[in-house]
Amino acid sequence: MSMPALLGLGGNIGDSRALLAEALRRLDALDHCRVLAVSRLFRTPPWGVTDQAWFTNACAAVETDLAAEALLEACLATERAMKRERIARWGPRTVDIDLLTYGDLRLDTPALTLPHPRMAERAFVLLPLADIAPGFILEGRSIAERAATTDAEGIAPLTENGDWWR
Repeated sequence: MSMPALLGLGGNIGDSRALLAEALRRLDALDHCRVLAVSRLFRTPPWGVTDQAWFTNACAAVETDLAAEALLEACLATERAMKRERIARWGPRTVDIDLLTYGDLRLDTPALTLPHPRMAERAFVLLPLADIAPGFILEGRSIAERAATTDAEGIAPLTENGDWWR
């Protein structure tokens, strides 16, 4: 049975636009995963560890036959294939792919928490997500409402639409 899922993507090492596009194409090429929609690209200030280069962020909606844990592993395998190194939490990275939601599944395991536990407080997730899932309800409020009321200082769109990854 196919399940919709939302992904957050970001990076700040190398040609982030090209790397994020490659990540989406790799996921779309998987037998059990199809990219349905992609947000605009956004330039965003670093979050958590602020002494690093600015990020490029986007979100994508996918449809998958994979279980949530298997989709997460596919995202992590894509990161590894693209030479992602996990050196410091919230530190610089070539590509980061987060599983934000998986249908309406609520899950809290050592490996995966759904919906993503901090997505509601991160403008670099909410703004791109508002492009592709404005009506998605998170903790009683729509993504569009959350995006409109979040502190988006410094965040700017880099593309006019979501076709940048093709």
